Amino acid sequence: MSINRREFLKIAGISTVAGIGAPWAINEILNRGVEAARVLPGLEALVAKRWAMVIDTRKFRTADDYKRVMDACHRIHNVPDIENPKHEVKWIWTDTFEHAFPGQEHKYMPEDIKHKPFLLLCNHCERPMCVRVCPTKATFKREDGIVMMDMHRCIGCRFCMAACPFGARSFNWRDPRPFIKEENKEFPTRMIGVVEKCTLCYERLAKGLKPACVEESNGGLIFGDLGDPNSEVRKILSSTYTIRRKPELGTEPSVYYIIGGNENV
Repeated sequence: MSINRREFLKIAGISTVAGIGAPWAINEILNRGVEAARVLPGLEALVAKRWAMVIDTRKFRTADDYKRVMDACHRIHNVPDIENPKHEVKWIWTDTFEHAFPGQEHKYMPEDIKHKPFLLLCNHCERPMCVRVCPTKATFKREDGIVMMDMHRCIGCRFCMAACPFGARSFNWRDPRPFIKEENKEFPTRMIGVVEKCTLCYERLAKGLKPACVEESNGGLIFGDLGDPNSEVRKILSSTYTIRRKPELGTEPSVYYIIGGNENV
């Protein structure tokens, strides 16, 4: 995506007034595009060396527990509600253990785990395959580990979808805007022919807010800095056994799952 001189100076000027630092903003504009640079972190922004999430599946007992989390994400990000599964767009969804964690199931596992739905989303991998194959840098990884999407740079080649082993990306086969029930004016809508996915609510982090799914999970989703040994996620990972999706592929997912244990939590 090209950036004309007026756009460049405008965004760079805003960043300077905001006290963010022009060199950082200019570099962001040049490398990431205008859309990604529009949400620049302020002094209240949440920052981390590498963001990660722990999903405590024990906290999800009813269909409403899942729906509340998914609706919160899709509502604020203008994710269209398209009933046709061939055209479905999703940022966070559910699937069975067999499909979420292939190769980790066995015939003696508890029936409740075998048939339980599991929340799935982009894993924001340390070594994201999607970033490696994108020809336009429409998908890229931030220094804090968030794998981003700049829909204005996306040319719809779907190389990233083919490379992602987690099915975390959706393609807009149709214009998504007529299928948005209630548009959130603070977040951009997309167009036909582009790929989209979870971006860990980067726009909320810039305002000092946690991801919407985390806030609506009643403790089921724990979000924090994987690079901080004193963070809540690190404490959980050092004291509780967790699993990740398809770890054998070497992408190093940043989403961990607590599967079993004491149900009275």
